[in-house]
Amino acid sequence: MSPDQIALVQTTWQKVLPIQNAAAGLFYGRLFELAPETRPLFRGDMAEQGKKLMAMINVAVSGLDRLDTILPAVQEMGRRHAGYGVQDAHYAQVGEALLWTLAEGLGAYFTPAVREAWAAAYGALAGAMQEASRQAMA
Repeated sequence: MSPDQIALVQTTWQKVLPIQNAAAGLFYGRLFELAPETRPLFRGDMAEQGKKLMAMINVAVSGLDRLDTILPAVQEMGRRHAGYGVQDAHYAQVGEALLWTLAEGLGAYFTPAVREAWAAAYGALAGAMQEASRQAMA
């Protein structure tokens, strides 16, 4: 990711934070619409799951300019997700749901450059998670 892309992700994330509970609801609604088979992977209170999701994204976004510091946690999350039954195909569906949610939440601020920056950020983090997941399953 370029420094400009990191800045775009970080500044647009600040616009999502005030609506993070609604954004989490939009995200999971869209994910379950795109991939209904993922619904059983989420047990328990979805409002609490949404808070965890937003907290995780916040840490990731905050650390984009210091990837080496967050990479171990991202990889550990990938290993945990393997144990939950998350498959490679789910990462693409999550990415699609995330970008859709950001488009909904950011409105006119979700420019093509912002979309590209978020796609790059998600791709980098999801790739690290998938690699760690594969290693855990080997």
